[in-house]
Amino acid sequence: MGFCLVNQIALAAQVLRDRAGLERIAIVDWDVHHGNGTQEIFAAERDVLFISLHQYPHYPGSGSLDERGHGRGEGSTLNLPMPAGCGDAEYGAVFDAVVLPALREFRPEMILISAGFDAHARDPMASMELSNSAFGRFAAQLRSLADDICGGRLLLALEGGYDLEALGQSVVAVLESLCGPEAPQIVHPSGTEQAKRMIELYREAHGAHWASLRSRPSTAR
Repeated sequence: MGFCLVNQIALAAQVLRDRAGLERIAIVDWDVHHGNGTQEIFAAERDVLFISLHQYPHYPGSGSLDERGHGRGEGSTLNLPMPAGCGDAEYGAVFDAVVLPALREFRPEMILISAGFDAHARDPMASMELSNSAFGRFAAQLRSLADDICGGRLLLALEGGYDLEALGQSVVAVLESLCGPEAPQIVHPSGTEQAKRMIELYREAHGAHWASLRSRPSTAR
């Protein structure tokens, strides 16, 4: 839809399946734009989990909660549309309550990340409020999870980012999280009331396919 000439993350996933013998691949897309191409390519694939956190409504217009894959792939697309203005607290809560539990339940053999940085507060292409350090926290959490469930197999592909200073600082934060001997301990900001409402919507939309996302007692809110 005008941003990517070649879908590098989808190509990587398919090469890993065809040539490396991996069967279960997870793709986490935190680019601010919905990964509509990746979704379309794998929508009918049961063994490729696609999780997209994106500003919604926003270009390219896709990525609603009811887009969950089809056929054998029904349920393997987890769209997590987020309203404009979400920042570290909202993203952190969604990672903790939705992204990480779904990945752990799916148990991929490798995790691929569409690592866009255009949800940064200074980026001119969208209206999100993430800090540099938030991206480092995302990477650290996914690194730790990959260490636990798939032998540390983790790949990041650079995607969006249109404020060059914010892009550079955010990439450094990610690399610092990946290059140490151990993933740093993560403490997210507390979730907001908006985050709690979003998580309930995600659980309602995706819980039929994911035991880890089914609605929980009110004490968990």
